[in-house]
Formats: sequence, C-alpha cells, structure tokens
Amino acid sequence: MEQPIISIQEATKVYGGGFLASSKPFVALDRFSLDIFESQSKIVTIAGESGSGKTTLANMVLGFTLPTSGKILYKGQDVATMTREQRRTYRKEVQAIFQDPYEVYNPFYRVAHIFNMVVRHFNLTRNKQEAQQLIEDALNVVGLRGDEILEKYPHQLSGGQRQRIMVARAYMLRPRLIVADEPVSAVDASLRAMILDIMLKLRDQHKISFLYITHDLSTAYQISDKMYVLFQGTTVERGNASKIIEKPQHPYVQELIDSIPVPDPKLKWDTNITLPSEEVMRMKSSVGCRFYPRCAKHMDVCTKSFPEYVKVEDDHEVACYLYK
Repeated sequence: MEQPIISIQEATKVYGGGFLASSKPFVALDRFSLDIFESQSKIVTIAGESGSGKTTLANMVLGFTLPTSGKILYKGQDVATMTREQRRTYRKEVQAIFQDPYEVYNPFYRVAHIFNMVVRHFNLTRNKQEAQQLIEDALNVVGLRGDEILEKYPHQLSGGQRQRIMVARAYMLRPRLIVADEPVSAVDASLRAMILDIMLKLRDQHKISFLYITHDLSTAYQISDKMYVLFQGTTVERGNASKIIEKPQHPYVQELIDSIPVPDPKLKWDTNITLPSEEVMRMKSSVGCRFYPRCAKHMDVCTKSFPEYVKVEDDHEVACYLYK
C-alpha cells in the first residue's frame, strides 16, 4: 500500500489552560485527519468561516506550530521529531503561498533577491547561468518574464504580479505539496481566475498537490478535488468537493451554501443576522456538536458527544446525528 506523502492524524491544537492560566483551554482545531498521496496529485480544500481553524491547520502543516496532540507525518516521518536535514528537505518539498502578496516581501530588496536567496539556500544550481534559467522557467509557468519584473521593487508591482511571483518562487523548488492560504482573496476577479488556472496546471502537469485554505466556496467548487468543511475547529463534512457543494448534508454546510447571495438585483439581501454565543462550545471540556446553538434541527444527543462520520454516498461523509 502506498504511503501518504503527508498524513495528518487526529491533529488537535489547544491554546490556553494550564496550571497558572486564568482562562479555560481553547480548542482551535479538534482531531483533524487527512492523507494526501504523491501519486494522486489533488487540490484539497479546507473551507469554513473565519475562526474555524483553517489557518491553524495550515500553520501546523508548515511546521510553524506543533499540534497539542496527534501527529503530522511527512513520508512517514513525524514532523515534530525531524532531524535538521530532514526538516530542510521538508521545507523544500512543502511550500506556502500566503494571502497577502505584499507582506511577505522585503521592500528594500528587488524581486530578483527573492529567487536568488532560494537558489543559494537550497543549492539548486551549479552556476549563475543555470540559476537564471531556473528562475526564468519558474516565471514563465505563471505568465511572467524576468526582464520585466526581476529588477523592480515589490511596491512597483501589482497585487496579481506579486502573488504570481510567490507561486513561481514556490514552484521553483519543485515541491510535492503547496499550502495555499487564501491565495486569491486579495486580487481582482480576472487575476483570481488566472491564479486558479495556474494551480490547476501545477496539479495536472507537474503533479503538485495543494492544501487550499479558503472561505470562498465558489473558487473551491471550480478547482477542488476533495473538501473538508470546518466549523469551530471540527470537521463537519468531508469528501468530494462537488458532492458537498451540490448536495450539502450537514445543517451548517447547508446554511453556508444557502447564504451565498443570488445575483438578482430585485432580491434584497437580508443583512440583519443575530448569532448566539458559541465560544463556550470550543472549550476543551465541551464534547458535543459545536453547531448545536445555531442548529434548527438539534437534539439532546448532540450535546453528549461529537457524532461519528456517516457515509452518505461514495467519498462523502458527514458528522451529524440526523444520519445515524
């Protein structure tokens, strides 16, 4: 059986608590599991509203923070116990694209510095000519030319150019997985389509998988193979992205899909939304379904334990007592 290139096993992240802490422990991500295989390059979407745990998951996969419990394995090796050389390989093969394409750049350096630094750090080429060709090839993949942008400073580029440069920098390392945290939220519609198309090309032609972090279900529907929908740190629905969006099963996901405005100027949007206090459900002592306070179909059993996953059809599971 093939070993996953990345295996997230019951990963949980808890903040706060402890003997001297004044506040109760807060569960940012609860028992999340996911396998991505190198031979099956896919775009896996992690979707949910703000505060659902998406970025916490991205930070754990990138090694910026370690899970409180559970494991993240890369080619069978626990990321938390990697040697220096293993971590160096991991940094090369698991890359990131961030939401804000300006904050990641040092405004005092030209764009060429971004690529040259990567080439030197990972010893990608033997000489300057090879380095120049490698950089040019990476820029061509994202529709840019070196003679147009390499000698410019970040503030001289558009947001779309900066974001594509970030994709090119990641691609230059030939990674096996790219963690893309809201990569199109800061660009306009035309550039959004271009960046999504680049992601599809990297998946199909270069066999690179993506962990696509987003709250935008429309873009997820366009490019995703699989989807995991998070609510307050828990996975409420998972499986084939098209099935989840076309036939949502969990009350939260149904609510999420229904909240997408209909493009009809005659229909007035209802902006008066009142939500109950929910944060109590994110404390470590809470064991039930966290959507309980907002769910119109809740039952007493929903507060006793988190529901097990039920397969509603092939490659589509939901965590809800309505399907027991």
